[in-house]
Amino acid sequence: MEKGICLKGSVEKIKVLKLEEAPLIRFTLTVNEVYKENCLIKSNALNFLYLVTEGKTIVLFGKRNKRNQFIVQKYHIM
Repeated sequence: MEKGICLKGSVEKIKVLKLEEAPLIRFTLTVNEVYKENCLIKSNALNFLYLVTEGKTIVLFGKRNKRNQFIVQKYHIM
């Protein structure tokens, strides 16, 4: 059974990858000066795009896919 991962950091480099049927958004989460995580969000992507701007601090919960990308399942804006 795969466990979820929780990360907290600031958002950078928001980019819309796909806007058709199911929007897909990519962004970088800066956890600290050394560790940065590339993240993808598909569920509630348009709400995320509306609410989150670069520099905001957020908490993410999600899992890694086969390509080792962090897939966001839930988020909370601080």
